[in-house]
Amino acid sequence: MIFELIYKYLNNEATEDEVAQVFDWIESSQDNKKTFIAVKKEWIMNSYTNTSNEKVWKYFRKNHLKLVKKRPFKIWKYAAVLIVFIGLVKTVSVLTSSKNIPVGNVVLELNNGEVDLIKDKENKTFIDSKGHIIAEQHNNEIIYHQTETAIKEITYHTITIPYGKTFKVTLSDGTIAHLNSGTTFKYPEQFISKNSRNVFLTGEAFFEVTKDEQHPFIVHSNQVNVEVLGTKFNLSAYPDEATTHCELVEGSVRLSESANPENNAVLEPNHKSTWNNSSRQFETENVDVKLYTAWVYGELMFQNETFENIVKKLERSYNVKITNNNILLANQHFTGTIKIEESGIESVLDLFKLDTPFKYEVDKNSIQITNPK
Repeated sequence: MIFELIYKYLNNEATEDEVAQVFDWIESSQDNKKTFIAVKKEWIMNSYTNTSNEKVWKYFRKNHLKLVKKRPFKIWKYAAVLIVFIGLVKTVSVLTSSKNIPVGNVVLELNNGEVDLIKDKENKTFIDSKGHIIAEQHNNEIIYHQTETAIKEITYHTITIPYGKTFKVTLSDGTIAHLNSGTTFKYPEQFISKNSRNVFLTGEAFFEVTKDEQHPFIVHSNQVNVEVLGTKFNLSAYPDEATTHCELVEGSVRLSESANPENNAVLEPNHKSTWNNSSRQFETENVDVKLYTAWVYGELMFQNETFENIVKKLERSYNVKITNNNILLANQHFTGTIKIEESGIESVLDLFKLDTPFKYEVDKNSIQITNPK
């Protein structure tokens, strides 16, 4: 039974209850944890071959327990080397696939392949192989500690935020990353003093970067890199959108095309730069940055924005899928502010109905909008 649930979890088909069952099973014993890590590594390695996950899973279901008992280390003698080599390549796959967004829970993946289910309003510590505390969770935030010993090799953690939730990560250098719903963020457990501070983002985050002129902070996101020394800015780079945009609150940032750093734009406070995936150009304009950072404070704020664009924000914030079959509504423009935790999705839709009449039906997490009769 548990192997079927693990398969559904890895294939992003598990419900929230099923995800919880998987993690309860993982945490119940060290053997279960080792088994899950072995399965997950096989799953990751398979993503670079032409073998379907279904075929791999049938093989594992038939042979895995026997393999773990007979040769738990030999299986990964060479694979471990490959995992290190393809780590950065894997980032591209993990950070650009919306199928990796978990259902219901924040998920933290450590550099050794272990995964932790981050439960709401929980306090816990994360310990390295030497027994040192490297980070602490306090409710909806993880705070990393700066170690006193010199770090020779960077190890990365990856955190994935589901739709309907936000989360906060304080990195080892003191930089704070507020992560919006539907976001995956990869970052070093510890930064190496001689290197730039590199992190990887798909989704949306508001950064408060600790100033360090000797070590630039660089956010890699799809086709755009954002380089800063110390500043506050918002960056939105969802894979299902045709643009990446950055809004600067204070300080200075430089945006550049990943494949062509000479193609770049430098932002001043209260300005927004938008990268278009098709034209491969940056467009900069003066904006009210509060419109783009309100989500950090639990609000959705929009000004003269089409309902079609607002729907994307509603889907992420409320973990719903909205299908709009009302053409008139799609092109309507709205201005307003929504307090996410104080307003259910149905209450929000009822407010929009006051301006432009429509009907909607709710079926679990799916909403169908139609023309009024």
